[in-house]
Formats: sequence, structure tokens, C-alpha cells
Amino acid sequence: MIYSSVASSLTKIINDMPPVIDKACLNLTALKGDSLSFQVIYFSDTDIKGKISVRSDLGKAVTVRSVEYVPVSVISADPVHLSDFGYISNKPFRCPDVLRKMRGNKLSLKAGKYRTVLVDIELPVNVKTGEHTVSVILSDTDGSELCRNDQKITVLDAVLPESSLIHTEWFHTDCIADYYGYEVFSEKHWKAIESFMKTAVRRRINMILTPVFTPPLDTDVGCERTTVQLVDVYVRDGKYSFGFEKLDRWIDLALKCGYKYFEISHFFTQWGANAAPKIMANVDGTYKRIFGWDTPVSEGVYPQFLSVFLPALTDFLRNKGIADRCYFHVSDEPSKAHLENYVRAKNIIKPYLQGFKTFDALSNYEFYSTGAVEIPVPASNHIVPFIENGVPDLWTYYCVSQGYKTSNRFLSMPLVRTRAIGVQMFKFRIHGFLQWGYNFYNTRLSKQHLDPYKAVAPELSFPTGDAYIVYPGAGGKAEESLRLLAFNAALTDLSAMNALAKKTSYDYVLQLAEDGLNSPITFENYPLSELYYVNLRNRVNRELEKQKEGK
Repeated sequence: MIYSSVASSLTKIINDMPPVIDKACLNLTALKGDSLSFQVIYFSDTDIKGKISVRSDLGKAVTVRSVEYVPVSVISADPVHLSDFGYISNKPFRCPDVLRKMRGNKLSLKAGKYRTVLVDIELPVNVKTGEHTVSVILSDTDGSELCRNDQKITVLDAVLPESSLIHTEWFHTDCIADYYGYEVFSEKHWKAIESFMKTAVRRRINMILTPVFTPPLDTDVGCERTTVQLVDVYVRDGKYSFGFEKLDRWIDLALKCGYKYFEISHFFTQWGANAAPKIMANVDGTYKRIFGWDTPVSEGVYPQFLSVFLPALTDFLRNKGIADRCYFHVSDEPSKAHLENYVRAKNIIKPYLQGFKTFDALSNYEFYSTGAVEIPVPASNHIVPFIENGVPDLWTYYCVSQGYKTSNRFLSMPLVRTRAIGVQMFKFRIHGFLQWGYNFYNTRLSKQHLDPYKAVAPELSFPTGDAYIVYPGAGGKAEESLRLLAFNAALTDLSAMNALAKKTSYDYVLQLAEDGLNSPITFENYPLSELYYVNLRNRVNRELEKQKEGK
């Protein structure tokens, strides 16, 4: 006997637990140019080898992938935070996350285990308005139909606008080379980089961390990460010169993939701006490291180098026509204790970055109030003082430490907790979002490489899934995750709400979002009901259609 059912894409189906399905969450509307998804669940009392097929007038807009499981071993960075009840389990478990193409659309069912496929729909802007049906059919090996599940999608007569949010997920170029064993910037490496870039842009990530020099991030003091330096440095008789060929290729590739903004990697080390990043150079014919952990900020050699390098870099970026879309970093996550170091480091590069934007993750408002940081990116659990003081064009981020009450995307969290960020960013008019782990496949401080499909404690010291939202699939191709699609849904929520606010008002849309809630939405207080987000989005979509029709 086979059981099958359609379920929301926000439901995590644990393979040995009967799922709780709210059919009301399957009332789906969409805008033209929108993306949405749903799942089909299977359960059999015998082993079955079958094949999935899809029938729909939406054609190539519909894709289907199997949902694969990975181990979750670190639930939260602080077990005390589990008391907020925003976790699926407080013990290790196997969690559905990886979205994998099925070879020949073949799907195997194990007796007594739940199995899921994810149906993903990416609508073109010229899609026909009205009701569409997507039929997902499971057949046995001889082609006989075993079960069929139909899901209706109502496409409304309005177009989802492009996202106005600047969105960066730190792109770890070295982790791609390390995982696959590719030579850095070999043709195989470039091809894999392109796959990971395209996947990011497809899910509304429009800014890319660009490793002008190997980013000094998540690296133990005195240690190094694999060199992924895009700018060639030459030292001849004590004089510097530079080759920008790889950076030129990187920018062209990123633009081709659809990126709009470039985030230039940090010029000083993380958590204090104490030293220079690792910089490799050809010195009178010998390739070697010329700066790194042993190069303090106060030393005259590194500032002298930057006085030559930065004018050359900024001239190159201007000539590429992207200067107004480039953001520069000083040092990541400085605290009040680092203020003197940070200001010293910023003053070294400031004269050469006139007309360019600088920004850094920073969660202390007093630090920001000194004027040391041009654009602060506070963590979502430290953002209130920045909001209350009216910081313009405010960004936010979350990572390891935002595990209590806040939205986040740890594997141990329900997907609705990931989707909540869209409504939050609308309410607080967030200009940009940063997350540190698009594809970080290292242990803490990069002491070892790891396999994200298998990583278990004690390899990890941060919550499982915090460091990556895509997986390194076969052949250098990125594999998406349920969490990536949930975050993408949050971004489409944000775009739809912004579109409606332009046609009505911000207050009107906020009233829609908070209608019926017991308390206002904050970064630590928001609905944890899947149905809330489905209903809100449907209401916003229908309002947009009415506005288009002038009703």
C-alpha cells in the first residue's frame, strides 16, 4: 500500500515520523515572475522502485527533485536557547534539506519510511493568468501509475518586481577548490564557481564577496586558508605592480550570472583589525607570502603597500564601470575594545576610497555613534538601538549567535522560522542583508575541511547548517537546500510587500501583516505558523492584482 499527499514546502518531513499537514497551506497564489514550491510525501509498507513524472501546462517552469537527509549534531550554539521552543528537536537527528536531481527521475521508497520530493515552480513574466494544475505522478518500473497528486496554482495578473534588497551570502571560493580538490582558478574551478554563482543569483543573492586577497575570515591566528587571491602582486626592486586579469574575469563572470554588487574582501583581520590579510606576491621571481598575521596594522610596510594598491584597484573598478556598486570592508565584527585599532585601520584606507561605500558587521551602537563605521550591519538580536536611532539604509545579519527567538536557518529550526525574515525586513525597512555562510565547508577557524553531507560534532562548533545554505554537488555543481528556498520565499514576500506599499502605502501593508496578531512584529517576535505566511502572501498578491486593475 502507498500513501501520498501534497504538503507545504515549509514542512520538514522527518522520515520516521508521521507528518502533520495543514491543507490550508496549499491554497497557493503567485505573481508573474514569481517562484514557489510544494512537496509530495510518499509512504509505503514495502520497498518500491519507481519513477516520478510531472504534467502541467507550466512546462519547463516546473522542476522536481528528491529531498535528501543530512545529520544534525549541533542544535544551537547555546543549549539554553532551546527553551524558546523554536526548534524541531533538542537532540541530534537526520534532517531533510538537500535538493537533488533524480537520475532518470527514479525514486526509491523504503518500507516504513517517509520520502519526499520538492516541486519547484519558477514562473516567467509572460505566464498565462489563471489557474494551473501541476500533477506529480509516481509510476512503477513497468510504467504503471501507482499514485497521482495534483496541486493547483493561481497566477494573478500582476508582476513580482525585482528585489530591491542588497543581499550578500559570503561566497567562499577556497571551499569550492578544497572540497573538489581543484587547483585554484583552474578551468574546473572556474566552472564550479560559475555554478555556485548562478545558483546564488537564481535565489535573489545579488552581491558577491570578491576575494581581491584571500579573505581574513574564520581563520585561526597564525594559520592560513587556501589562497584564492584574484589580484596578482609583483615586487621588483622594492616597487609594487599588479595584474588584474583574474579579477577582470571574476567580475565579468559575476555580471554574466546576474550579480549587481561587489563586496571587496576585508583589508584587515577579523575581530580586532590587528593584522593584514594573507597576501601573496612574486618577489623578484620568487612566489611567497609578503603580509599576514605577522604584519601589524601599525607597521609602515602594509600602509605603504595599500597606498600603491588601492589607487590601482579603484582605477580598475572605475574603468570596469562598477565603482558605484562596490562596497569595501575594513574588519569584520569589531567590538568596543577594538575601536582604536579599527579607527587606525580605517584611516589607512579612507584617503583612497573617496566615493566608495564601506561597511562592516557591527552590533554595538556606541561604536557606530563614534562615526568609525559608515554603514553598520548589526546582528538581528542587537538591531533595536540602530532602529530607534534612525540609522539610514540599515542592514542586518544573523549567524551563529542568533539562535534565541530570532529568525535564522539552522537545520534544527523549522523552515517557517527562516521565512519570517521577509516580513521583518519589510517592517523595519531593511536595506541590506548579510550572512556569512553561503558555502563554508570548514570547521571553526578553518582548522580542518569538512563534508557538509556528513559533518557531525565535534567537527562543528557552530549550529549545523549555519555555515552553508548550498551543498557541493557532483561535478562541481551546487545543490540547493530547503532552507535556501525558504529564504527565497521570504525575499519574494518582501518584494511583493514593497510593490504593494508603492501602490498604497507602507502603513497599509504593515497593517495587513500585523492584522489579527496579538503583538507587533519585531526581530524576536513573529508568527511561527506556516498558514500565516501563506495567507499574508495570498492577500498581498490579490491586492496587487486589484491595484493593477484599478479596483
